[in-house]
Amino acid sequence: MKWIKRALIAFFSLAILGIGAILAAYLYVKPDLPDVATLKTVKLQTPLRVFSQDGLLISQFGEKRRIPVSLDEVPKPLIQAILATEDARFYEHHGIDPIGIMRAAFVLATTGQKRQGASTITMQVARNFFLTRDKTYIRKIKEIFIAIHIEQLLSKDEILELYINRIYLGQRAYGFGAAAQVYYGKTLKELTLAQQAMLAGLPKAPSSMNPISSPTRGENRRNVVLGRMQEVGFITQAEYQEAVNAPVTARYHGAEIDLYAPYISEMVRDYMVQKYGEEEAYTGGYDVYTTIDSKLQQMAQKALRNNVYAYDERHGYRGPAAVLWTDSKPADEQIQAELGKVASINELEPAAVVNLEEQTAQVLMANGELHTLNWDGLKWARSYINDKKQGPLPKTAAQILKVGERVWVRNNGKEWQLAQVPEVSSAVVSLNPDDGAIRTLVGGFSFTQSQYNRVTQAKRQLGSNIKPFIYAAALEKDYTLATLINNAPINEPDISQGIAWRPKNSPNVYGGPTRLRMGLAQSINVMSVRAMRHVGLDNTIRKLVDFGFDPADLPRNESIALGSASVTPMQVVAAFGVFANGGYLVEPYYIERIQNAEGDVIEKANPTLACKPVEKTDETSILADAAKDAGETVIAATHETELQQLEQDSTPLSPCEVPENRHARQVVSEQDAFLITDTLKSVIWGGGNWSKGTGWNGTAWRAARVVKRHDIAGKTGTTNESRDTWFSGFSPDLVTTVWVGFDDHGRELGRTTWRENGPKDQISGAESGAKTAGPGWNEFMRDALAGTPEKPGMPPEGIISVRIDRDTGKLTHKTDYTTRFEYFVDGTQPKEYATEAQPNNELFDDTPVSDDLFQ
Repeated sequence: MKWIKRALIAFFSLAILGIGAILAAYLYVKPDLPDVATLKTVKLQTPLRVFSQDGLLISQFGEKRRIPVSLDEVPKPLIQAILATEDARFYEHHGIDPIGIMRAAFVLATTGQKRQGASTITMQVARNFFLTRDKTYIRKIKEIFIAIHIEQLLSKDEILELYINRIYLGQRAYGFGAAAQVYYGKTLKELTLAQQAMLAGLPKAPSSMNPISSPTRGENRRNVVLGRMQEVGFITQAEYQEAVNAPVTARYHGAEIDLYAPYISEMVRDYMVQKYGEEEAYTGGYDVYTTIDSKLQQMAQKALRNNVYAYDERHGYRGPAAVLWTDSKPADEQIQAELGKVASINELEPAAVVNLEEQTAQVLMANGELHTLNWDGLKWARSYINDKKQGPLPKTAAQILKVGERVWVRNNGKEWQLAQVPEVSSAVVSLNPDDGAIRTLVGGFSFTQSQYNRVTQAKRQLGSNIKPFIYAAALEKDYTLATLINNAPINEPDISQGIAWRPKNSPNVYGGPTRLRMGLAQSINVMSVRAMRHVGLDNTIRKLVDFGFDPADLPRNESIALGSASVTPMQVVAAFGVFANGGYLVEPYYIERIQNAEGDVIEKANPTLACKPVEKTDETSILADAAKDAGETVIAATHETELQQLEQDSTPLSPCEVPENRHARQVVSEQDAFLITDTLKSVIWGGGNWSKGTGWNGTAWRAARVVKRHDIAGKTGTTNESRDTWFSGFSPDLVTTVWVGFDDHGRELGRTTWRENGPKDQISGAESGAKTAGPGWNEFMRDALAGTPEKPGMPPEGIISVRIDRDTGKLTHKTDYTTRFEYFVDGTQPKEYATEAQPNNELFDDTPVSDDLFQ
């Protein structure tokens, strides 16, 4: 009894000491314990995601990959695998597992090694949210007390859900939802038992037991998890055997990008960082929905690349990217290893020339595939001499390639062909003219090569793309589409230039007095200058500012009439939108809405609308005021018939009728916008009567052949020495601008003399807006508008059509090919009739002049 008494005293003494020690430890760490109540409102760090308007993922930004899931979205076998491996008594303990602690202590005492963990899932949640991973006793004590607090605050399911979404599982994946995507490219519910067990085994050592970096260790850990699941009865022997025999299929999966549009996603990233700060933007779980149309974006990217490839091939082959061997051929494996060091660029893939025949070449790819380049994919490769000169057409493959060279190849949709990385740059942007929503934006050929966004950042000289705005100013003054402007050399220099600046036409041909419509359709330089002089330089600049151009970019001299101003493609596409929408300058925008991590819309676009707000008359108020004046009391809509009429009137309001909507500023009248638009259709479709020999082409006649629609309008643009080329145009619902040039402002686009099958197939002469930028616009608009009905342009109120004489622009009684119907703002139509008199030759100025600046 004495020994029993002593034992009891010792036991209670130790218990008291233990309790005291625990209490002392608690009091010691209490000031440093966090407020676990924050777990009630915890915000998981999730990446910024960018989507197209139609919901396709464009990009994802953020250091941590996380896809939050609710507990009911997690497959039961995965939960069982987690519990069996990490905390089998999770639903039984209160934050700490005494049995687990004693087992770990026993293993430590008997082996001297810490082989058995004692952390519960709750303790891991405590560590992941509030503590570091430092292996100290103080940290462990804090972890225990925080775990106990968590158990008092949250339910078991809430704790488990936090764990499933928070735990780090390697490869920047946080939480099991992200891990399923990273390792297998699947959702949790799509995983097999073996894959679920693989993920459940990662928390112990996400780096050393990673199935991507250490497949053998990962497989061994997976099998341990499966063994534990069988041991506790979660799976049968047959299920266990099938799972342990399954191969390791894990490989790295990046974010499931549905639409590659890096330039627009970078614009979104920059906006979010500027507004919310870098940390919040990257971890706040924001979803940004852009205005980008995924189908149109893909069409724009394809059109830009095809157009750049075409330009690049016209100017010749610059030679191999490298020489891999000259004498004996290395082993294929060695060649593939060298090719594997070179990243692909868009469709361009590195390849090694391994064999040459008369007019074919065989190339080896990095993946071991062999491809034959036929003559159709080789014959373009004349030698590049400079931007203005190319060598003769090759006749054999050996004149182009040598065995051992590393070259670029691409699949052109039909076959593999020789290629090269283009040096020329380009940009495409299109928007909805009714509200400014950007539908496509391609800032360059390759984002991996250059993140420079030429749509928004590159200010380049506009060339003849400026002429529609010059003529719009002239229409506002007193010109009409039938006004004769002297198409003759200018002999009065612009003194403000500091030199004798005398622009001339390109080509250097003059036709005397010419109607304004033809001057714009054929991009006649001297007529644009004379129209600008008629308006006045100051008034012209003011009108260009109305179209959205920055006054700081507009030179105060007459060269502005030919496009010496340097502007961005974004400014240009918005300015052309004025003609497409009836005269309103809408504000381009690219973010439709922003949602937070809870799915709430925190920002929504309120775009400018291309229409005047509708002024609605409140008849009820008028009746009430009238009744009040008469000393009567009136209740609105008391008559039963009026109530029924109100109930039946369920027609939704148009955007212009909604008072809180924003409305764009009208910068030209609807009538003048129509007149310029109709003239820009002549740029594409030309005019005259070809059967009578009076037909003429506009500068963009190729668009008519490719797009084959009559509801499109556009304008070419080429600057001095072809340094910048433009094509801007529109349909009623889509405005698009294409720019092509070199990032080096001083480098000319040059010229080509490629004649493939004879004179009819000749593609020669200097690069220009029609030849260089136009094909990209033509291809995109053809594809973008395919399957949509044409929308004929109906003249607005105040526009009339009268028959005029083509030569004089005056009224005529004739109805033959020498006449045409022309549109006028009512009241501006000519009052005189044409006579048989010849044009006044005194209007011509035949003085020789110097070269002009712009085409």
